[in-house]
Amino acid sequence: MTIKTKYQCIIIDDEPIAIKVVQEHLNKFDNIECVKGFTKAIDAIEILNNEKIDLLFLDINMPGISGIEFLKSLKNPPKVIFTTAYRNFAIEAFELDAIDYLVKPISFERFLKSINKFLSISQIIKDKKEMDTIEKDFIILKSEKKNYKIKFDELLFIESLDNYIKVHMNDSSIICYESLSGIEKELPSNFIRIHRSYIINLDKINVFTSSYIEIGDKRFTIGRNYKEEVLKRLN
Repeated sequence: MTIKTKYQCIIIDDEPIAIKVVQEHLNKFDNIECVKGFTKAIDAIEILNNEKIDLLFLDINMPGISGIEFLKSLKNPPKVIFTTAYRNFAIEAFELDAIDYLVKPISFERFLKSINKFLSISQIIKDKKEMDTIEKDFIILKSEKKNYKIKFDELLFIESLDNYIKVHMNDSSIICYESLSGIEKELPSNFIRIHRSYIINLDKINVFTSSYIEIGDKRFTIGRNYKEEVLKRLN
């Protein structure tokens, strides 16, 4: 049986009522989960850097930093749907590859079109990634001005170190300037995020329970937000 992909999203809007409207619309979709809503863009940086967020609903006219400026500041931004009361930013928004531009008040019918567009694009990306993975059995990573060609079957797990990652292989490891969510997009389907700080190779697991996974002599706790998806894959 094929496991249905569940997408994670967050909302950034300085108006709590606007966040609630988007959340209520999202509640009608089983395959999209709203992880959190933020009234300040700066408060969302940590979750965007450390969690796998697939979709961002982003207001434009906010105090401190605009939604457009905030999006430009992100190293590996998720797919974005702008939600705003202003029509005059649409051209700039689409130049940033936004999926859609929703003008408030947002009806469910208009919201549904945006979600369908997101799901369609996500499926195309997923299919392309699977095709690329079939043809390529390695990844190129840069560490200390050197490029390393690492075969996927030699990679054990990847660990987050704030703005860096530590890539653990059979007999060695390297540190790269990259985010965990960024490299996750480059990995084949036998790799899975099990914690905000770890991605592991499913083929390298020696032991697992409902709360932890062991690879060699290393034990990893399965994060609460990842447990449902991880246990589906393991079972």
